[in-house]
Amino acid sequence: MIEGAYTLGERLGLPVFCQDEAGPYQAIPQPGSSWQPTGKPATQPHEYIRGGTVKLLTLFRPATGKVWAEPVEHAPNAVLHPWLRKELTAILNALPAPTTPLDAETTRAAWAVWQAGLTEPFTLPTDLPPLRALLVWDNLAGHKTPEMVCWLCAHGVMPLYTPLGGSWLNLAESIQRIVVRRALAGQHPKTTQDVKDWLAATVAGWNAAPTGFAWGGKRAARRARARARRHALGGSGGYTRRPLSRCRHAPTSPTNGDHRVI
Repeated sequence: MIEGAYTLGERLGLPVFCQDEAGPYQAIPQPGSSWQPTGKPATQPHEYIRGGTVKLLTLFRPATGKVWAEPVEHAPNAVLHPWLRKELTAILNALPAPTTPLDAETTRAAWAVWQAGLTEPFTLPTDLPPLRALLVWDNLAGHKTPEMVCWLCAHGVMPLYTPLGGSWLNLAESIQRIVVRRALAGQHPKTTQDVKDWLAATVAGWNAAPTGFAWGGKRAARRARARARRHALGGSGGYTRRPLSRCRHAPTSPTNGDHRVI
């Protein structure tokens, strides 16, 4: 379903967004390479004071590469949900309004198609607005609070939760790794404000010339070809590189009188 959102959502006129909270990142010397003048390599102190931690609230639209982010010191629901509602409200207000009115049955069917196959789908409200966007985020209890889910549905946003162990399906994690590496690798932030400022500056620099993300690519194609070449062994997790030879006739067991020899 999430793969379908990445590959079909934008073509169906449904912007796809990904949300995640990255971190925490400590205000201590960070590993990694950094740009330095020739002959003056960066050095890090062996003694330092821990200056606190920062998390990065991230909202990402893969099709355009645009990032909305907010560095914060704590990210409970009381911080995350108001920030996400504010950002989504501004984004939805900037989107073109639905031009073709749909009847209630067609509108509900457009929402229900993104719940097809779920073992535990949440109950859709009785009155549904036109579906306007899809939101991919992690399968956390805080993301399933009735207040937040009802707010999303009331504003035409369908939440798609990544399965347990499937956080890699959230492309927000990909952009977070890029942003954090550019902002902190090889640096020594001494306070949480340093971390916040560097993360915010890196996000601004990325948005000045964003790069869109596409689901799949060459690696996904190679994995698909590799799976096609494999031959499962009796339904187990093992496989062979070539099919097993099949016996056309059952082997005949030697017998001794009326007793079968084993």
